[in-house]
Parts: sequence; structure tokens; C-alpha cells
Amino acid sequence: MNLEDLVTVRMSDPGEVAARLATRTRFTGLAPGERLLIIAADHPARGALAAGRDPAAMADRWGLLQRIVVALGRPGVHGFLGTADVIEDLTLLGALEGKLVLGSMNRGGLAGTAFELDDRFTGYDARGIAEAGLDGGKMLLRIDPDDPASVNTLEACSRAVDELAERRLVAMVEPFMSTRVHGRVRNELAPEHVVRAIAIASGLGRTSAYTWLKLPVVAEMSRVMATSTLPAFVLGGEVADDSDAAMVGWAAALREPSVRGLAIGRSLLYPPGDDVAAAVDGAVSLLCAGSRPDGALTR
Repeated sequence: MNLEDLVTVRMSDPGEVAARLATRTRFTGLAPGERLLIIAADHPARGALAAGRDPAAMADRWGLLQRIVVALGRPGVHGFLGTADVIEDLTLLGALEGKLVLGSMNRGGLAGTAFELDDRFTGYDARGIAEAGLDGGKMLLRIDPDDPASVNTLEACSRAVDELAERRLVAMVEPFMSTRVHGRVRNELAPEHVVRAIAIASGLGRTSAYTWLKLPVVAEMSRVMATSTLPAFVLGGEVADDSDAAMVGWAAALREPSVRGLAIGRSLLYPPGDDVAAAVDGAVSLLCAGSRPDGALTR
């Protein structure tokens, strides 16, 4: 299927999208000790199109889809995280068979806007995630102590955690303490700020039984990860000029018992050198190096 085929299906037979989602082969789970690699690509729906030095890298949708298909096709890649438009394209392309799929929920905090921290749920809701046969939902929780809009996002995330848990679906929460510098939102990555964000996110909702965390690599990861017993996944963040340094950081984080995998987007989809397959294979090698056949994690 090519770009023209995708557009033709959407135009002439939109019901095919739901039909393909309904018949998609579902993710069957992990072996003991195995950890997840999830490819993330929900940035465009928040108006964040930059990757590396290209401010519009993710604006080419067909190019983005091709990169994701390559990444999902590599051995050791377990899942995908994205908005409905991308998930539906990938479903039609047959790229999500057997994969764990998480739907991105709050994309209303558009990058660079005055209302960025009032991060409304404009993507998936829990009902839509369940009806599409997905495995869970992901939400971004940025809290600025000086911005009253943050409490709206906090309340909405708590409600989403409850609604997903009612359906026995994963709620992946990506929490940050944030601030504005010259009008632009900046996430605070000092260990004490990340610790506070984790503590807040861990307590959301009526139950934490289905909650996972999505967290950055920061200094003092052992102290940071001691804040919660929830399963955590390391995010990639901005594309680094030094990909080897990024790998070292991911490897160090994976030594922590509560870190159960990687959820990385631009760093693997738009890597330095532009070799998506090689970048993904490098990340898979980190996961393999950190697991033991008996299911215990190395330290």
C-alpha cells in the first residue's frame, strides 16, 4: 500500500479503518525478564514537528510513516505510541500486527502557545482506545507551580487514569515539573524536580494498578527511580548530536529495577546519520544486555 492507496481508503471506504483495527493481531505479552521497546510518534498532533536540526522533519507524513514502518519491522521492537491518525495509517499498512499499541490522549497543549500547559484531551479518550482494540493510553502531565492552568491538566489526567483502569487498560503518564523561560515552556530536569513529578503522577486516580510512567534520563537515576514502584519507561527526548552519549544514558537507566523498557521517538526515527534500522537495533541491544534468562534484571 502506498500514499495514494491510504488516501483512497480514507476517501472511499473509511469503515475499513475500524474493520482492520478489529481484526488486528494483538500483542501477546513478554517473556519473563524481557523489556519493551516502544516507538513513539505523537509529536505532530501537538504542533511539534522538529527533529534534530530540521524544524519540519515530521511534517512529511509519508516520510514519517516509512520511518516508523522500518522501526516496527526490526526484531525486538514491541510496540507503538501515537495519535489516531498515525495509528490508523499504520494499521492499514499492516505495521501494527502483534504490537502493543498505546493511544496518545492529551494533545491540546500546543507547542509554543500561551495555553500550552492547559493540556486538553483532544486525542483519544478511554472509550476510543477500548473500541479501537488498543492496549492503553498515554498522557502528558506538565505542572508549573506558577500556572493555574496546570490543575486542569492534573484533574483530566486523574480522570483518564480512572477511565482506563475501569477497562483494564494501561495508563502511561509522562510527568514533568515545568516552568516558562522567556515565555517558552521548559521541563525541569534536575533530580529533585523529577522526583516530585513522579510522586504526583504515581498518586493519580482511584487505582495505580494499571499505571506506567514515561520518564527522562536525568542525573542520579537510582535516587529518582526510588520514588515509585510503578513500571517506568525511558523516553528519548530531543535528537542528540552525540547518539553514543544518549545510548549510555539509556543503558544506565535500564539498570534500575523499575525501568522496564524504552519509549523513544525522534531519537530513533531521525537519528544522526539517518539510519533508522541501525539506531533501532542499537536500542534493542541495550534491552537484551539488561535482561537475564531467569527474569531478573541486572544491576
